[in-house]
Amino acid sequence: MKVFYLFTAIFLVFSCETKKPVKEVSIKDDVYFLADDSQEGRKTGSETEKQSANYLAERFKNMGLAPKGTDGYLQPFTFKPKTNPHGEATYNINKGDSTITGLNVVAYIDNKAENTVIIGAHYDHLGFGNEGSLYRGEGAEIHNGADDNASGVAVMMNLAKRLKGKNTNNNYLFISFSGEEMGLLGSNYFVKNPTIDTKKVNYMINMDMVGRLKDDKSLAVYGVGTSPKFSQTLFANNSDFKIIEKESGVGPSDHTSFYLADMPVLHFFTGQHEDYHKPSDDAEKLNYEGMDAISTYIMDVITDLDNDGRLAFRKTKNESEETPDFKVTLGVVPDYLYDDQGMRIDGVSEERPAQRAGMMKGDVVIKVGEYEITDMMSYMRSLSKFEKGQKTMVIVERNGAPLALEVTW
Repeated sequence: MKVFYLFTAIFLVFSCETKKPVKEVSIKDDVYFLADDSQEGRKTGSETEKQSANYLAERFKNMGLAPKGTDGYLQPFTFKPKTNPHGEATYNINKGDSTITGLNVVAYIDNKAENTVIIGAHYDHLGFGNEGSLYRGEGAEIHNGADDNASGVAVMMNLAKRLKGKNTNNNYLFISFSGEEMGLLGSNYFVKNPTIDTKKVNYMINMDMVGRLKDDKSLAVYGVGTSPKFSQTLFANNSDFKIIEKESGVGPSDHTSFYLADMPVLHFFTGQHEDYHKPSDDAEKLNYEGMDAISTYIMDVITDLDNDGRLAFRKTKNESEETPDFKVTLGVVPDYLYDDQGMRIDGVSEERPAQRAGMMKGDVVIKVGEYEITDMMSYMRSLSKFEKGQKTMVIVERNGAPLALEVTW
């Protein structure tokens, strides 16, 4: 993509003091800036991530939101990356060769209200790939992360514009998180080093990968069980989406950091796809009408909750703790929005057991060996029963008919 100069021009227009109205910036404009090749994938701590952070800070400024970081709109945090994937990063250490500095971008709408709603999305991505990339081609390529997660940031910006002067029974804190791809680092740091009184946080909304709304309009909403008000409110305001409710407040995105600090959370997600964590996750592939509809829906939910005072927090079952360990995998991308019987395949990886067995996108796995598959959890439980090198029959449903395929793990 070669649109950088166009959006640099828009950026400069924002920066100039003028009495003329500031040009409206659309959801699409924000995505195309953040996911342009010039931003080189917005890897945490990179110079191009700093460019993206400054762009977002300028966007907040021109919308009239107050800075709420520790350095204007920015909240820098320095950390040493974890060498143990199950360990934790170390914050606030002396800067040196092995340290990285991320930048959260934080802005505030102060309605002089008692409580504050936090709205967030991570803007970092994978840079040129390396750890976390699913790209199997030769050489390093820019991972633009249009859906992951320029999409969520763009919807967050749209909500910031919509909420100016509206729903004034709450204040609103907007956070673009850094370090999500390295382990929810920016959100974890903010919760531990907040720039507002987190005891006054009403609830938190997170958007991560909301750019690929499908034809059936499936929209997953996580954290529905973290407050008794959420389920009723979500369905009372919905007329467009096929809502897939997920109770747990724990998941692989930044809402988890806030849930673990006893705050109600909602996380919106339109599903994984074949471009996930690959260089092909580009801006032209996003559903911008769908993103606008999601922003409208979230705004309706916020509006409905505005008169409800402080929401009660409720702990939920941690579904990730129930996930069984397994040594084998089919090499597929599951359709996380599928809510019928079985596990529907949304993508098939090259040279993995599923592809070698002849599985295709759209197949629904209904049996693995002797184990019936009713949902994602039963699918993962079945994987824990096999070892590498074993062979078994997997039954999939294709075009409404069962098909038996032999898989070598």
